Amino acid sequence: MLEKIFHLKEHNTDVKTEILAGITTFLSMAYILAVNPNILGNVMNSNGVFLATAIASAIATFIMGFWANYPIALSAGMGLNAYFAFTVCIGELGDEPEPFRIALTAVFVEGVIFILMSLFKFREALVNGIPKNLKFAISTGIGLFVALIGMLDAGIVVSNESTTIGMGDLSSPTVVLALFGFLLIVILAHFKVKGAVLYGIILTWLCGIGAQAIGWYDADPATGAYSLIPSFHDAFGFSGLAETAFKFNFSWAVEHIFQFIAIVFSFLFMDLFDTVGTVVGVADKANLLDKDGNLPKAGRVFMADAIGTTVGACLGTSTVSSFVESSTGVAVGGRTGLTAVTTGVMFLISIVLSPIFLAIPSFATAPALIYVGMLMFSSCRKIDFDKDIADTVSAYISIIMMLLTYSIANGIMFGVLFWVVLKIFTGKRKDISPIMYGIFIMFVLRIAAIVTNFM
Repeated sequence: MLEKIFHLKEHNTDVKTEILAGITTFLSMAYILAVNPNILGNVMNSNGVFLATAIASAIATFIMGFWANYPIALSAGMGLNAYFAFTVCIGELGDEPEPFRIALTAVFVEGVIFILMSLFKFREALVNGIPKNLKFAISTGIGLFVALIGMLDAGIVVSNESTTIGMGDLSSPTVVLALFGFLLIVILAHFKVKGAVLYGIILTWLCGIGAQAIGWYDADPATGAYSLIPSFHDAFGFSGLAETAFKFNFSWAVEHIFQFIAIVFSFLFMDLFDTVGTVVGVADKANLLDKDGNLPKAGRVFMADAIGTTVGACLGTSTVSSFVESSTGVAVGGRTGLTAVTTGVMFLISIVLSPIFLAIPSFATAPALIYVGMLMFSSCRKIDFDKDIADTVSAYISIIMMLLTYSIANGIMFGVLFWVVLKIFTGKRKDISPIMYGIFIMFVLRIAAIVTNFM
């Protein structure tokens, strides 16, 4: 039966190899089950986020496995979850009651748009219309942004009245353990240990429990330092979903239509590059691209992503996207959807272990954020700073604005605006596609909305 569904012999693989590959992929990306509740938990119920993340990941990955027959797993995208919590909810919508409901509405609309784009193949056309330099800059900037969040969570970087930001207390257990965790992940990754990120999180957490046992780490909820020992009270309940599922706010979206469209577009824009780049990269490593370098059944692959995002928003999590960690499963032989299905099953199993994941502190997940940020930052090697001035400046301004304004959306917005304006004033209007003009107009309207609110 499995042969008939997944065509194992055609892909020169077998059941054992596919299952081991699926488990390997899960071990490599399971950190998201700890990181996502920590990030989104700043604005919504962390238990509900955990359950929503696990269930949405399983559903999206099952669709990828059964329908597209690709060894690619999906979950809440890194960078996108940070944008959801810090830029949208805490930043742009900080004065609104329950801002996460507005953000979930935007993610839901984004998912619906993705479904339509996948049906009519607009997604590929849109991605192809964006300048390469800007794509690489966005990935680089998000990497720095994610790393900064990890350092802030661990207290490695803190606010400073004199210098705006500064170094944290190097004697603090959270700082020491976070730096230790990062080094551990890097060392494990160097020796190609499968699941290095997850092991780094777990070992850092266990060291934290030891620190709590000897009194170095003081568990005091009043100061935001919670006990690191899991509590299995109501361990298998789904009550958290009641705080996150179907918590939409369409009325606000209608009343603030331009601001809402800008938020949706920012989610859409970031998810486009994350998914397309990941899918093509993993498919290439698995030798799944055709002779022309195209991806067979691309529509089904993107549809899995789109449905996952829509379902995730309904349950209560940020944008669901394909994970580059799927390449770890491919590296050990995963070639078909059975790898993805195995990973999906692992996500469902993880639900009964929710107290463990929710007890993992932010200083233990911070090393994962810093490490993943480093991986994303590696895209800077692909940026060409020596040719067209518009490409150079747009890449630079996108990265610097993303980091220093603490906003992924701002980085994308200024990168696009500078690229289009410089192309016009350097006499290279022919380089500007209708798609880029459309994006440019959208961000001009966004700035107009911001200025209007300030006036």
